[in-house]
Amino acid sequence: MNVPVVYWSGTGNTRAMAGAVAEGIRSAGAEPILMEVADADVAVLVSEDVFALGCPSMGAEQLEETEMEPFVESLEPFVSGKKILLFGSYGWGDGEWMRDWAERMRNAGAVLIRDEGVITNESPDEEALEECRAAGKELAAE
Repeated sequence: MNVPVVYWSGTGNTRAMAGAVAEGIRSAGAEPILMEVADADVAVLVSEDVFALGCPSMGAEQLEETEMEPFVESLEPFVSGKKILLFGSYGWGDGEWMRDWAERMRNAGAVLIRDEGVITNESPDEEALEECRAAGKELAAE
């Protein structure tokens, strides 16, 4: 089973989390397909039942608006019944962007792994990376 992990990262924090999610997916016996959102195709995710999306908090606690937000907006009508993991980092606030994103995906019918995603403040430490690995493993479990 292939499991896409699509992310946007400005400083490398969310990229590190994506790598840990991919490790967890691999440890569950699935094959992660790690890609930056600029290289991702909504049509590919539409055909998948399981995938992960990662984005840090930007501006006033929102998704990155030039690449990730348009991607999520295009994907949103097709997420009903799909098993999704959301993850990302933030530098301020309290994680409101992730709660909003998770609610948005649930309202669209997605089945979320980790109700409010996996988040970390600033650069992910080993504990946060381990949480990403565990979530990736859970995502890939059948």
